[in-house]
Amino acid sequence: QVQLIESGGGLVQAGGSLRLSCVASGGTFSFSTYDIGWFRQAPGKEREFVALVTGSADSGYRADSVKDRVTISRDNAKNTVFLQMKNLKPEDTARYYCAARYSAHFYDTRPDHYNYWGQGTQVTVSP
Repeated sequence: QVQLIESGGGLVQAGGSLRLSCVASGGTFSFSTYDIGWFRQAPGKEREFVALVTGSADSGYRADSVKDRVTISRDNAKNTVFLQMKNLKPEDTARYYCAARYSAHFYDTRPDHYNYWGQGTQVTVSP
């Protein structure tokens, strides 16, 4: 069983930055064999894809809405994935979740394809 714990959210003014972290753990879990995605969900809206990084960390993919403002990276030695966000906007306000799925051979942006989820961390951007 894979457990994911997010941290790093908070209240920030528009134009500010945050770095979210996602730490994974679990039994015989091999972190480097899992792609990790970040998703977000605002009240009354569907969960949407933000960014993902492949298990081997050799590539990543970001949603068009954030691609110029977000960087995703991972440290497999520490079972951790980072989401660095800059120039935050009020519309970025949401609960941010990390999720894991066994490595795919494509950039999988569908949340229903991810098997494991964290509890999320709240990001609030004030005008």
